[in-house]
Amino acid sequence: DAPENISAIISADLARSGRFAPLPDQDLVAHPTDGAQVQFRNWRMVNVDNLVIGQVRETGPGQYAVQFQLFDVFRSKQLAGFSFPASREDLRRVAHHISDLIYEQLTGERGAFNTRIAYITSTGSTKNRTHTLLVADSDGHNPQTILKSSQPLMSPNWSADAKHVAYVSFENKAAEIYEQNVASGARQKVASFEGINGAPAWSPDNRRLALTLSRDGNAEIYVMDLASRELKRLTNNAAIDTEPVWAPDGRTLYFTSDRGGSAQIYRIDAAGGQARRVTFDGKYNAGADISPDGRKLAMVHGAGGKYRIAVQDLESGVFQVVTEGSQDESPSFSPNGSMIIYATGAGNREVLAAVSVDGRFRQQLSLTAGNVREPVWSPYD
Repeated sequence: DAPENISAIISADLARSGRFAPLPDQDLVAHPTDGAQVQFRNWRMVNVDNLVIGQVRETGPGQYAVQFQLFDVFRSKQLAGFSFPASREDLRRVAHHISDLIYEQLTGERGAFNTRIAYITSTGSTKNRTHTLLVADSDGHNPQTILKSSQPLMSPNWSADAKHVAYVSFENKAAEIYEQNVASGARQKVASFEGINGAPAWSPDNRRLALTLSRDGNAEIYVMDLASRELKRLTNNAAIDTEPVWAPDGRTLYFTSDRGGSAQIYRIDAAGGQARRVTFDGKYNAGADISPDGRKLAMVHGAGGKYRIAVQDLESGVFQVVTEGSQDESPSFSPNGSMIIYATGAGNREVLAAVSVDGRFRQQLSLTAGNVREPVWSPYD
């Protein structure tokens, strides 16, 4: 037996996308492992549109061959079929890769299951707390520790090539921004100015970081050229401007500001200029993320004492609340724009959750020890 249940991983991936409704094991009319065993008529009778079958064979100590086939039931036709070699450690990654192939074949969009997420956890008592920056598979499994600290860690953000993570660390008793290579662990300090050093956001060309700095007395948005460390100040307002995020074309940034009397999302040209308000629904909209196609903003929407994730279509202005919690925060789009990961209160702790962009499907992800905060989905690498 393989150490991972490949079919369960694929089934959970596809269900989490909100685009598929996999049949539970007990409802399957048969368990074929080869195309020759498939009786299409029987599957049509239970209204199955597509069928995925496969098998895992051990090819040596800790080595496997993972084979799958995807069929169109109504046309009695194979749509895809592959076999992958995999080590024991690679089985989950191969399962996510198969999910991506199935998703793309059936939707025409690239899948995002074989990508990663970064997030912060905090464990221990108030006096003796450990803060950890982790990177995990997109379903929350296989967490790897990037950094552990007795002081707070905040605001992880992926580089556009998915190789580096920028974050805020208080390890020297003041907010400083670092960027770290996820694979090697090599890191460097990027910003440790007087006052606030916060909310780093990598530009789509990987050459710049947008930051929130209060070095000139007030929290403003700056852009740093990473090669020269040169700073360009974008905002100049008596209010607090924070949480910058780049549009995919690198020409515009969105940020949170209370300049209108309450927290709302604004847009500003990356070259500077006048900021324009983008959100008008309700009194609190903050912490935006932008979809990879640049068409939608996800944000934290506060109303009636509850904080939920909302999505706004930037062209039409249509605004939709997509979660049902009361303490939802830190929305982050998947690299194909079909899902949003976020942190949410569950009982007396915070956990990871995912929601489809239309709000139709929600799922809590694997529980990690401690409170989970500020998840951010990696781009494609």
